[in-house]
Amino acid sequence: MNSLAKIIAASKSPVLTVKSGDKVSAAVKIMAEKNIGALLVMDGEKLVGIVSERDMVRKLLAEDKSPKDTPVSAVMTQSPYCADLEASIDSCIALMSKHRFRHLPVLDANKKLRGMVSMGDLVKTTIEDQAFMIDQFERYVSTGTY
Repeated sequence: MNSLAKIIAASKSPVLTVKSGDKVSAAVKIMAEKNIGALLVMDGEKLVGIVSERDMVRKLLAEDKSPKDTPVSAVMTQSPYCADLEASIDSCIALMSKHRFRHLPVLDANKKLRGMVSMGDLVKTTIEDQAFMIDQFERYVSTGTY
């Protein structure tokens, strides 16, 4: 079984974060520039939340708040679910599906932030792994070797 370590190691992008006191407008700008759907919210080295497009729509626009005046802390999801670096991809997909979210922070054994994965990252890796296994099986069936 694959772990998140594989995906995190392959990622060429740093984890993008904001501070809880940053304005929502600053978070929106980062997300738009980087074409991403969520940012982790940090206070120093501590993960305190996650803010997603969904959070912004539901907690900002629905309540008619100004993104220029509203801090990220007012719209973020506090204490988000996190995964261990060695967690299986299948267990993460199950967790994300059950609780209906699309981004998952990844921590190491010391609870230090190592990255973030999206449902898309997990599904893509699963499909690639399955294609590799099918290829290996087809080679074995046709030639008797791997």
